[in-house]
Amino acid sequence: MAVDVLQQFPHLIEQALTIRLTEERLLELFSEGKLFGTVHTCIGQEFVGLAVARSLQPQDTVFSNHRCHGHFLSYCDDLLGLIGEIMGKSVGVCGGRGGSQHLHHDRFYSNGILGGTAPISVGMAFAHQIKQTDGIAVVFIGDGALGEGVVYESMNIAQKWSVPILYVVENNGYAQSTNQQQTLAGDICLRAEAFGIDSAHSDTWDWQKLMEEMANSVNEVRTSGRPRFHRVDTYRLMAHSKGDDNRPDDEVEPYRQRDPINQMLEHYADDPRWVEMIDRIRARIDEAVARADAAPFGDLGRSIAPAASAPRWVERPFERERVVASIQRALREALESRDDVVVFGEDIESPYGGAFKCTQGLSAEFPERVRNTPISEAGIAGVANGMAMSGLVPVVEIMFGDFLTLVADQWINHAAKFHFMFGGKVDMPLIIRTPMGGKRGYGATHSQSIEKHFVGLPDTQVLCLNHRHSPAALYRDLFETIDRPTLVIENKTLYGHFASDKPPDGFRLVFSDETFPTARLQPTVPADLTLVAIAGMSMDCEQAVLKLFAEHEVVVDLFMPTRLYPFDVAVLAESLGQTRRLLVAEEGLGFAALGAEILAQVSEHHSGLGVRGARVSAAPNAIPASRPLEEQCLPGVDDIVARA
Repeated sequence: MAVDVLQQFPHLIEQALTIRLTEERLLELFSEGKLFGTVHTCIGQEFVGLAVARSLQPQDTVFSNHRCHGHFLSYCDDLLGLIGEIMGKSVGVCGGRGGSQHLHHDRFYSNGILGGTAPISVGMAFAHQIKQTDGIAVVFIGDGALGEGVVYESMNIAQKWSVPILYVVENNGYAQSTNQQQTLAGDICLRAEAFGIDSAHSDTWDWQKLMEEMANSVNEVRTSGRPRFHRVDTYRLMAHSKGDDNRPDDEVEPYRQRDPINQMLEHYADDPRWVEMIDRIRARIDEAVARADAAPFGDLGRSIAPAASAPRWVERPFERERVVASIQRALREALESRDDVVVFGEDIESPYGGAFKCTQGLSAEFPERVRNTPISEAGIAGVANGMAMSGLVPVVEIMFGDFLTLVADQWINHAAKFHFMFGGKVDMPLIIRTPMGGKRGYGATHSQSIEKHFVGLPDTQVLCLNHRHSPAALYRDLFETIDRPTLVIENKTLYGHFASDKPPDGFRLVFSDETFPTARLQPTVPADLTLVAIAGMSMDCEQAVLKLFAEHEVVVDLFMPTRLYPFDVAVLAESLGQTRRLLVAEEGLGFAALGAEILAQVSEHHSGLGVRGARVSAAPNAIPASRPLEEQCLPGVDDIVARA
């Protein structure tokens, strides 16, 4: 080597060697059975993370991927935290809950879902922008992630919103085991440039130049406040994970010879400075391994919740108000009273105001915090995740509930997991609101009730509106208590109707004493049947209750929960003790749905009551657009009466 890099860059070289030797030790620990799952090493790519980390400032945020060890150590040099985490021990940075792919330290995060972190990082960058922190967001992706559509959704939003984010693409030529020649079309940098995003191109073999060029990219994002894309050509010398490497030796060997760290290992082999450095690093690694090995395994960090007791029933009077106006008022109040609330979605700005006009006029009053997005449901949800992680309270409108299928990855693999996976150190105050249900003639792709696919996920909740509880009150309570990802179902047939606290003759309207209560239309005489109305079925069920009493002298105790998940049937116990008959009505398909869950809970927890149960739900086929056919498909008043 013409230049004595050990003298010129001693700290940088020591960091690179620490990453290399740590990952080699991790592979040894795996072969010894000390690690769980898998290990994705970045051996050969160490200088990428170092190039980024040396230019960051404390307020910046970083999101990495499944191959994150080098990025993590470059960011914080926490050997015990890394090794302990991968060993599943309590001393790990996430208490052993995240493992190799899921790390969190200060403003560093990683997740194993390929490309899924790109829109989250845009949300973090937006948070820097709106809070005026002078910080930037950095997201590491591999060339394999360039096959994921959400990456391009995120680039589009990043450029249109002009947020300070740096995309760092580690181009190692492989998507897991498949050569890039089979998977990637066109030029990598041109993909970003197609969105108007400036790009740079470096490699890890000329690592000194990489340091300079990456510093320029970081500085450019910080000073311009705009996105930038930096491609770094590199090569991983080890397998995708553990030992599953099918690349031929004659392909890998030239890269081993070319690798800067391997060249240093050969050049400085007898240099006392080098030997001392390696001994010092190995001693640190040995100490971290020993401390992690001696530590206990992590725990779940939670105790078993006691069984819910039957609630008290109270009155909650509110002013009669059209549902759409009540939602709009709640959003306006939140935007007025808090500076951390941001509302966004497709076509929500004025004059359109959303497909069902729930945001009408808000963008004129709050132009920076109520904004339109591209038609990019996955990207929108990811951006919201990043905002929530950064301390904002994003409120996302998904135009139709059917489109939640596009949101699912960001909800299931990101929002629902981060709080627990990152050791309880990350809160996700995210609100997604969407119209659900049919009876409007919109056909198979705009009329479904698919809430069942989003219940049962850890650290989330699913709420719904009904016509017997004030939507404004529900949202007010939600904004005051939000501490987890929350999906709010707004059945589209409700929007034009009034929410009212005036019960029909012969009934009283009371509510369980919970933050998100169950509304109960309780008859003033003993009931024959307990009926649970899920979401938009509340109006049909109430009409069925009145018809059953008037035409059949059947008295019904009607329950309309506003929290679908988690839901505990203790709220029904008193009524079931009297009626011993339970009917659950929902608009979606009945198989493995909420009705089945409620009946299962009753069977499990109240078997001594001898309750007979039944369900009303949709026909098992796609929803037709023809109104007469739709009426045959979806449950209505007569179906409830007949089943009762």
